Order: sequence, then structure tokens, then C-alpha cells
Amino acid sequence: MTRVFVYGTLRRGGRNDIQRYQPLPRFVTNARIRGRLYHLGRYPGLALGQGDWVQGEVYEVAPSVLVQLDHLEGLLPQPSGEYHRRNVAVDTPSGPLECLLYEIDPSRIQGRALIEHGDWLQACPPPG
Repeated sequence: MTRVFVYGTLRRGGRNDIQRYQPLPRFVTNARIRGRLYHLGRYPGLALGQGDWVQGEVYEVAPSVLVQLDHLEGLLPQPSGEYHRRNVAVDTPSGPLECLLYEIDPSRIQGRALIEHGDWLQACPPPG
């Protein structure tokens, strides 16, 4: 199993809720990471680094789900260059936790609105 940090539409209740995938990902914890979150229209992009806290969730996923996530984020079948998969340590209530995340390519955030509070679901709440 692989741990993945999700911060946008893959979060619980989001348009692409990760818990819709099979086999069912296992929720691990809420988490956050330093960076800046940008509004790209129907989804966000995270630029790692100094800045505010970006809110998200950590899940354990099977290898087959990781492949599905790579398709969703444009890494497969041919890399689109929009996102890059990174190994990072996120901040959790019980300390740092190593996991993967999908970081936006810096060229894709030029002129995009910053989500200052770092929470996609607060910026674009799911319907209902």
C-alpha cells in the first residue's frame, strides 16, 4: 500500500472523491503541507514550498488505485506535464508522515488566483 496526500477534488466529498476508487482507499489522517494552493478552474494546483498551510487528507491506496490516480492527474498514458508526483513529508496531528502527492507544474499557475486559506473544499464546496 502507498500513502497519498490529496488536497483538491480527491478529498472526501470532492468531485473526484478518492473513496470512489476500488479497491477502497483507507483514510489515514487529516494533514497539511507548506505551499500555495491555486484555483485552476474545476480543480486546484499545489505549489510546494514556503507559504501557507494547504489542507488535505492522507489515504493508503493499492497499486491499481495509484495507476488510476496517475491517469486522472495526467501522468499516464503520456505525461501531460501539468502535474508531477512527489515524495513528501506532510504534517499530521501525530507528526510528519511520508507520502506521495501531485504537485502542479509552476508554468501552470501563472496568473491564477491564490486560495489564501489553503483549503479547496472551503473555496469550492461540493454540491448538496
